[in-house]
Parts: sequence; C-alpha cells; structure tokens
Amino acid sequence: MPDVAVIGFAQAPNVRETPGTTNGVEMLVPLLAEAYQQTGLSKRDIGFWCSGSSDYVAGRAFSFIAAVDALGAFPPIHESHVEMDAAWAFYEAWLKIRMGEVDTALVYGFGKSSAGQLRRVLALQLDPYFTAPLWPDSISIAALQARCGLDAGLWSEKDLAEVAARSRADAAGNPFAQFSGSAGVAELLDTPMVADPLRRHDIAPVTDGAAVVVLAAEDRARDLVERPAVITGIEHRVDSPELGGRDLTRSPSTAAAGRAAGAEGVEVAELHAPFTHQELILRRELGLGAGVRINPSGGVLTGNPMFAAGLARIGEAAKRILAGTARRTLAHATSGPALQQNLVAVLERRD
Repeated sequence: MPDVAVIGFAQAPNVRETPGTTNGVEMLVPLLAEAYQQTGLSKRDIGFWCSGSSDYVAGRAFSFIAAVDALGAFPPIHESHVEMDAAWAFYEAWLKIRMGEVDTALVYGFGKSSAGQLRRVLALQLDPYFTAPLWPDSISIAALQARCGLDAGLWSEKDLAEVAARSRADAAGNPFAQFSGSAGVAELLDTPMVADPLRRHDIAPVTDGAAVVVLAAEDRARDLVERPAVITGIEHRVDSPELGGRDLTRSPSTAAAGRAAGAEGVEVAELHAPFTHQELILRRELGLGAGVRINPSGGVLTGNPMFAAGLARIGEAAKRILAGTARRTLAHATSGPALQQNLVAVLERRD
C-alpha cells in the first residue's frame, strides 16, 4: 500500500462570529483556492473529498451537502462526510489513498458555532439515560476533570496558568489566532474563576472557522512539493462515554493511539487540548518530554474552531515539515467529553 503525505494546508482566521451562512461556503472558497495554489492542483485533480462538520450545530439536516457548493458542481466528485472533527475525515481520506482507490484527496472541516447553543448541543453526545438529561455543558465536565487532577496532586493552578501563558505568547506570531498576548502567570492567576477550578484562560475560546488539508500518495506528493509530510503512523482509539466509568485524569485511548502511531522521537507536537489541564494529560500519555515543542501555533487555547480544530492540528504539524523547520512531528485530535476519543498522527520528512 502506498504511503500518504500531506502536501497543503490552509485555515481561516478564528473569529467569534462570521457573517456567513452555516454551510461554511464563504469560509471554504478562499481556503480551497489557497490549497490549489500551494499544490499546483485544480479541483479536477482531486480524487476524493471528505469533510467534517455538525448538522446539529448548523441547525439543519444535511448541511454538509450545502457546503459542497464550495467545491463546484462540475466535474462530478467522489465525496464523503463525518459528523465530527475533520481529523476523522482525514483518517478516511488517508485510508482511501492507502487502499489505492485514489492518489489525491482533499479534506476540509468547518463550523459556525456562533449560530447555535453549542453547550446544549454538545450535551447531546453524552449518555442519553443518566447524563444528558442533566444537561451538563462541556466546561462543567472539564472542570470536574481538572478538579480530579488538582485533588490528586497531579497538577496545580500554577501549572495550568503556565500552559495558558505559553500558548498565548506563541500565538503572537499566528495571524489566525483569536487570542494572543504576554500575560504572566501571576496575572492570570489573579483572574476570577468561570467554573471552579477553571479560569477564562484555562478554556479554549470557541470560534467560527475552517481548515483544509491536501493529501497525496508519496510518489505523487514528491512531484508536487519539495518536502512532503509523510504520515508514518496514524491511529484513533476511544474510551468509555461513562464519565464515572473511567479515571478522568488519564487518557488510555491517547496512550494506545500514540503507541500504535509511533509517537516517540518527535520534535514538535500539536495537541488538541481545549482546556489547559488536558494538555498536561496528553503530554503524559504520549510521553512528550521537555525537549518536544508543544503547540508552537498557540494551539486551540488561542482559537478553537469546532470540527476544524483537530484537522488544523494536523495541518500545523505538517506545515513545520513542509517549511523545512522540523523533520518529525506529531498531531493529536480529540472528540467527545473529557478526552473520550483521540486520534494521533505522526508525520516525517523523508529525503
């Protein structure tokens, strides 16, 4: 089976609200044009298209079909969709190329969270008998997880603030970030709590946004870009949806996916951690030491476009290889409450 590489990546600015429609067409059209320009491809050259979004957030059935307007009605396309973060659409496209059905694919994810009641929508993914009827929102669940770690002595409020301060400082060079700055740890700790023990800086700002990634079989990729980011490992695993049925301070699915993908020896890791304490969990489960650069883009703590954030982590990790600033990188995406489902991809430059 052919190896697969990332050859292009584009993303929209993370903003609180866009004036566009919920189908993402307005965000996607310029991103597709940028991806074509990066790779020298046209829509006629794409063998498979796959998207990630949410009809629940859009507020209408089959909203992803309307997004196909951004791709164009002709020529006819081979298209698929996942009702979750587009990192899982990326996995589907990777499989298509590995199986030899196509040699190029384009993956895109989009979300207009400002159009609906996101906290209420996300509660619908919880256990429908015991948990969902309580309507716990994602921040409250994350606060329970953070409290478990604090009480167990696994991290402190200072540790969480240090993650936020580093992320905001790194985002200063990222034009797509919603938040950036140079606030110190002491200054952050002096802010009020939103959901004990989480403060505003501990919580990723949910934004409207979109991302596009272009894939190609390695042989084809070398004809299109100078340094393709070859996917040497990719895996996704899932933990129990029952919040009381697992240790919320651990993420076994991340550890298992990391082992299967070969997460050792990476220089850069882009982690999809919507809360500061979740970055600490992911770093431990993936065995990322002090020598690994974590979220040089600023990560989702500086802008969290629902259903595109995980795909953007893959794009950011690939971008380091495409630019020649790293040789081996890791990307992580999550879905579900409290790091329930996790995907890990390892990308590498091959000379």
